[in-house]
Amino acid sequence: MGLFDIGGKFKPAHVAGLKGSRFIEPHGCEEIDEWRVKYANAKKLADDIGDLPLNFRLFALLDGKFIFGDFLEALVVKHNWKCELTISTLSMSQDNVDSLANLVNGDYLTRLNIIISHYYFANERMGLMPYLYDKLDVKDVLQVAVASVHTKIAMIKTECGKKITIHGSANLRTSSNIEQIVIEHSPGLFDFCEEVHLSIVDKHKTINKPVRRTALWDAVLGANAPEPQTKENPAWQQAAAGLQKATQPEKQQPKGAIPSEANP
Repeated sequence: MGLFDIGGKFKPAHVAGLKGSRFIEPHGCEEIDEWRVKYANAKKLADDIGDLPLNFRLFALLDGKFIFGDFLEALVVKHNWKCELTISTLSMSQDNVDSLANLVNGDYLTRLNIIISHYYFANERMGLMPYLYDKLDVKDVLQVAVASVHTKIAMIKTECGKKITIHGSANLRTSSNIEQIVIEHSPGLFDFCEEVHLSIVDKHKTINKPVRRTALWDAVLGANAPEPQTKENPAWQQAAAGLQKATQPEKQQPKGAIPSEANP
């Protein structure tokens, strides 16, 4: 659909006082007929795309009332997926947070990564961001990264083996503009996007996760040390004895006493 198809009002005009300018004065925007736009409802799109088999690909134009965040919830719930979800977006709304909270509290998500723009974080530091942390960081599945991003991508990796990438112009919230998205079940595309975005999450994360037991044990014994199983493990005994010795205060000899090693 070209701009000339929705009104035909683009005409040459005098621009900035230049007679016969090569530039065209833009006209006021008109509402586009609803029949020209494929989807206005997130649930309808989720219902129409079926089971997303391998190599599935769909391009969709979205009405300004379409809420991308609602589509993610509708898609996951429709298929009853247990999955990891990584989202990169410029901005989001409270409704988006509530929608993701439904997935977290419904045990659909084993991991939720959200990459949000620096611009949005700065503007919502005292607004939506505290609400986001409060509602979504409830089951230790959430990580939030703040970075200079303008990408609009959602990656869904299901326990049943699907790797879905959704990308396009739409942020999570409604924008009152026509948007487009592409939905693909392509392991190659997913792996590429996930590698890039998880590196962003790792570098720019804002939630300080506790050190897990394995990582803590490796730090005690040194890199690549085996996980302790029993007290019969010599490495375990050696490390435990070293820690015990290091944490016990040295016994003081009474004044005038002969050191024990000098006693007959």
